[in-house]
Amino acid sequence: MRVLVIGGGGREHAIVDACARHRHEVLCTPGNPGIAELARVLPGPQDPDSLARLARDEGADVVIVGPEVYLAAGVVDACASEGISAFGPTRAASRLEGDKAWSKAFMQRHRIPTAAHRAFDDLDAALSHLATLTAPMVIKDAGLKAGKGVTIAHSETEAREALREIFAQSGAQAVIEDFMTGQEVSVLALTDGERYALTPPSQDHKTIHEGDTGPMTGGMGVICPFPVPADLMSQICEQIIEPTLRGLREEGLRFTGVLYAGLMLTPQGPKVVEFNARFGDPEAEAVLPLLESDLAQHALDAARGALDPATVRFGEGASAVVILAAPGYPAEPQRDIPLRIPPVPQGSAVYHAGTRLEGGQLLSAGGRVLAVTATAPALTDALKAAYALARQIDFPGAQRRLDIGHRLGLVPATEV
Repeated sequence: MRVLVIGGGGREHAIVDACARHRHEVLCTPGNPGIAELARVLPGPQDPDSLARLARDEGADVVIVGPEVYLAAGVVDACASEGISAFGPTRAASRLEGDKAWSKAFMQRHRIPTAAHRAFDDLDAALSHLATLTAPMVIKDAGLKAGKGVTIAHSETEAREALREIFAQSGAQAVIEDFMTGQEVSVLALTDGERYALTPPSQDHKTIHEGDTGPMTGGMGVICPFPVPADLMSQICEQIIEPTLRGLREEGLRFTGVLYAGLMLTPQGPKVVEFNARFGDPEAEAVLPLLESDLAQHALDAARGALDPATVRFGEGASAVVILAAPGYPAEPQRDIPLRIPPVPQGSAVYHAGTRLEGGQLLSAGGRVLAVTATAPALTDALKAAYALARQIDFPGAQRRLDIGHRLGLVPATEV
């Protein structure tokens, strides 16, 4: 079939790769240099109506939407108006990710376990609330922040600074919630709004520095699968995934695509840290290389309300992702750094997250620049292969975490 992928980062490169290996004709807008090796890249306007017309004019059988900003802008709604099947939630349903205050209220309405919290649209009220809390606490910008916009405040002073930064924006909202302890895990469900199939659980590493320190980023590396016992996975499905999909249906919100549940496995059971309405990035670069079945067909089936979960198959192996980020990321990433990627061995991939070509030279063009992925029968071997390939990439000044997998004791720094 003909598939149009919307987006131009590492997640979309992994989506394109998953579709291309099943011999579909893949188009992508706006794409990137890595994607251009697998798909026909189509430049042009990125507003919802233009994208829907592009899908119509190119005869796309299905559109797969990558980044959350397109969902929040209503690209799935625009595709529907053109009669195009799109894998992603409507603008209204994507509010589950795009508005953290609304999302927390949704969880309360449907009794989905999450941290105790309060939402504020006034700085003074938020600052007054801090006086009733004990650090650490979590401060979140309620809007779309590409996986960032979260501060784990270890003092009231740090919390106040985070709130003032949020409310410096016009129309801002903030969520203040209790700090949860436990292992953090990402559980992604491919869904048609009712039926769903889970990807293997994975674990992202959000902060820039080793030991889970430093500023939050969009994600610096992933291990997959993260070991979650079968009984706990059943609990996650029964208490989180299924009530969420049911609640969306009850509220008349059409949600197809990927329901991403970022969870904390607390001593009291699994709780939602936050929901996303699309593939995670860099989780997509970890889970999609393990997908043996046909992503494009699953996307089309889900968009048409006919997903068959029994057809979604993942391999038995493991994957690891190491992100190479630009110097200065996440505050002020340096751009236009020359990059050289060596031949990539079988079982590995280098997904372009923020690159561009100029005169035949590959250059950095973002914060997170490359996602280095390796698969292997065992997670330890996947990690070693990913780090080995990352070391061979010529990227002056690149930042990378040396402890991906450390929460399971998998990668001592002495080995990398």
